[in-house]
Amino acid sequence: MRTRAKQTFTRTHSVTLGYLGAVQARRGAVEAACDTWGRALDTMEGVRSGRARDTVIDMRRTLSPFRDRGPACVADIEDRARTVLARIG
Repeated sequence: MRTRAKQTFTRTHSVTLGYLGAVQARRGAVEAACDTWGRALDTMEGVRSGRARDTVIDMRRTLSPFRDRGPACVADIEDRARTVLARIG
């Protein structure tokens, strides 16, 4: 991520952040994952890509075990992810 300018490689940057968030969540660092995913969703503004869409779907799937018992950030990321998915298609 450090070697590519986020403005030039927006999709790659957002997808990579999505992957990083998934790793964090699977390791139990759900709040860190929410922070990383929040940055990924911010970066996806204006991106229309199948890979970005798949990243958001994976984000929601990874969050599913935490929806009812996770930290408050889970609901925020879930709402934002739903909005991005509606836009991406």
